[in-house]
Amino acid sequence: MIKGIIFDMDGVLFDTEPFYFKRRETFLGIKGISIQDKSPKDFIGGHMEQVWKEILGQELDQESANIFLEDYNAYKLDHKAPYPDLIFPEVNETLMRLRDKDLKLALASNSNKEDVLSALDQCQLKDYFSVILAREDVLSPKPNPEIYEKAHELLSLEKDSLVVIEDSEKGIQAGKAAGLTVWAIKDYRYDINQEQADRLIDHLGDILESL
Repeated sequence: MIKGIIFDMDGVLFDTEPFYFKRRETFLGIKGISIQDKSPKDFIGGHMEQVWKEILGQELDQESANIFLEDYNAYKLDHKAPYPDLIFPEVNETLMRLRDKDLKLALASNSNKEDVLSALDQCQLKDYFSVILAREDVLSPKPNPEIYEKAHELLSLEKDSLVVIEDSEKGIQAGKAAGLTVWAIKDYRYDINQEQADRLIDHLGDILESL
């Protein structure tokens, strides 16, 4: 019996990937760097620290990479995601109905804590979740299973009573490596490899029908 659900954020609760990609493309263009050979798929489910060196060149030292990341974070502050415009239409009703069923809900995202809390606050979703984890809460981002292992521990539920809701290959890998059941929001846009997921669903509303 399912007693708890752990949600990823980007691509699951919010359709953020097109916005994120355009923002990165614009920032890097200002720096004189083109990512025309990249697609949103190259970034989905990851954290920017995982792709900086690939974009900038392996010869980049860690100090320079950190400075670049700081510049990008400052750029993000001036170009914030409009989360209320990006939330998927099924999110509010689904979370409300899951809460009404007394399920424990958690959020486990590779995004920075500031972005996660901003998204939840702007859309009044924070109170639905008893556990909220972001990139700063773990040593290694997905596909490392650490964030899902920590969410499981904080929810104090048996693993076989939990379901992870993901969309990205990295996220699915992380959930499965943590020994959890993973349902993936079916990708119709980026050709994401979702083969490891235990189940594919079309949208969040399908969760209610699948419980």
